[in-house]
Amino acid sequence: MSKTNKLADEIKSHFTEFESNHEKSISGNKAAGSRARKAVGEIKKLVTAYRKASVAGE
Repeated sequence: MSKTNKLADEIKSHFTEFESNHEKSISGNKAAGSRARKAVGEIKKLVTAYRKASVAGE
């Protein structure tokens, strides 16, 4: 599996986690809001790594 495919899978996983926690946060669950923000932070890190890998052709 290429590095970009691995990163894309990780991004999808974190996005699924974000969606789930975001819905709970809207319902008033404050802890879920924190988890949603954490997932978005991880996505940001992975997107940066994905950009570097895709430019390098990995």
